[in-house]
Amino acid sequence: MPIIDATRYLIPMPIRPATSADADAIAAIILPVIRAGETYALDPAMTEEAALAYWFGGDKTVFVFEEDGAVLGTYYLRANQAGGGDHVANAGYMTGSPARGRGVARAMALHSFDEARARGFAAMQFNFVVASNEAAVHLWTALGFATVGRVPGAFRHPRLGSVDALVMHRPL
Repeated sequence: MPIIDATRYLIPMPIRPATSADADAIAAIILPVIRAGETYALDPAMTEEAALAYWFGGDKTVFVFEEDGAVLGTYYLRANQAGGGDHVANAGYMTGSPARGRGVARAMALHSFDEARARGFAAMQFNFVVASNEAAVHLWTALGFATVGRVPGAFRHPRLGSVDALVMHRPL
C-alpha cells in the first residue's frame, strides 16, 4: 500500500484502491451521507446494496483513505463523459463523520488529481455540487476549481428547499 508523501499532503495518508473487503466500511461512510440527502442527488431511501452498486459502478475506480486499519474516506474516479468528453475526469468523495475536518477530503482530492493525470485526463469537472455544501465549495475553490455554471434550484434540499447546483472545473 503506497503512503502519500507528507510534504505534498497535510498528513501522511495511505490511500489505496478499494477492494470488495472494504464494502462494509464504505457503506458505513456513504449511507449516512446518502440518507441525509443534503449533498448528493441520490435517493435517500436507497438500499445498501444499491448504494454500493452506485459507488462501485463499472465505470468507476474506487479508492479508500485508510488510517490505522480504519477506512475514513472513499472516492471514485471516472471519465465525466464518453467519446469526445472522455479526457475530462469526474469524481465523488465522501468522508466518515469522525474524520471530517482532518484533511481527509483534501488528501483524497489531491490523490485523485494525480490518479486522473496518470490515466491521461486533462481536466476534472464536477457536474452537480450542491451550492449549500459550503465545505465542498470552499475546498474545490481552494484547490483551483472555477464555477463554470450554476443551475438554479436544481437540488431539493431536505431542510433548505430548492438550492442551486454548481458545475465546477479545473485543468489538471
